Amino acid sequence: MNSDLNCIWRVIYIMLPGIILISCNPQKQKAIPVKHIIEIKEMRFQPAELSVHAGDTVEWINRDFVDHDVTEENKKEWSSTPLAAGKSWHRVITKSAGYYCSIHQVMKGKLLVE
Repeated sequence: MNSDLNCIWRVIYIMLPGIILISCNPQKQKAIPVKHIIEIKEMRFQPAELSVHAGDTVEWINRDFVDHDVTEENKKEWSSTPLAAGKSWHRVITKSAGYYCSIHQVMKGKLLVE
């Protein structure tokens, strides 16, 4: 009987670290937010499509010679003011969205939240 009890304690002692590691699943920990840069130049958003994580910040920098803005395409939920050459605007991204320049509506981009 005593040897059975010792065997049970040995199994618990050996398995306990693994059980603790499984319960501390690192995949459920939140990633540290990252800052991404999108350049506005040559009448385009570069890159035109960007994958980010929820909570990341995206900064748009106008490297063109004319004013541009950044406007959420679907419901116009967010929009920058017109950005003069050299100016920038940033936003914390929480969900995927298409966006465009309302001044030059052929300019479009997409943010994909993973």
